[in-house]
Amino acid sequence: MPETLIKEAEAEKSVSLSTGIYARHIKRPMDFILSLLAVTVLSPVLLALIIIGAIVMKGNPFFVQERPGKINPKTGNEKIFKLIKFRTMTCEKDEYGKLLPDEQRLTGYGDFLRHTSLDELPELFNILKGDMSIIGPRPLLPEYLPYYTEAERHRHDVRPGLSGLAQINGRNAVTWEEKFSWDLKYIANITLLGDIKIILLTVKKAFIKVEGVELNHEGNLAKIRQEKHEEQPKQEAKV
Repeated sequence: MPETLIKEAEAEKSVSLSTGIYARHIKRPMDFILSLLAVTVLSPVLLALIIIGAIVMKGNPFFVQERPGKINPKTGNEKIFKLIKFRTMTCEKDEYGKLLPDEQRLTGYGDFLRHTSLDELPELFNILKGDMSIIGPRPLLPEYLPYYTEAERHRHDVRPGLSGLAQINGRNAVTWEEKFSWDLKYIANITLLGDIKIILLTVKKAFIKVEGVELNHEGNLAKIRQEKHEEQPKQEAKV
């Protein structure tokens, strides 16, 4: 058996899901209460951002996109839900009707929202609905689903979160493998103190920039894994 397959098999055996009282019975009710409280307290901010966003974006201030959520134990498939965020890029198009490059559509206002993570605030409604949790692995694109290893797919054994261990340990400055490692570490040990720590560090990273600008090493998971799959036969042929 190739070394990569051996490693994946060993990783699959080592994946475990936290089964404590907090994870099973307290986390979801607490998510609902805290997100409802946050929506109530932050309603003036949300309203202001909706109005400003509608003006700056010249239309709908919201960005809605399908994301995979927690795996349904009955079907064995991830529940696909609509994630909602504040829009940070305009919908400007070129003379041929194609969207302009991201860097041209990203506004100063949108850049501010991203750096302060205020664009994530509407996800509080995803939490209220039960599609997400305050803390958990970040929801990624549905197109990535075929490219997870069996071990990595366990990140969907829990609800995706507004923030998580990966976000306070590098965010986009770490590789996909490192990010998934943090996700699996989180789902194996879900505790109240752990969630509180992640919340506090998330706030710190959003408003107190101490580590400078992070380089984006993330890239498109589907493209990266596909290229790696295509290169593997070439490498094996050289051996």
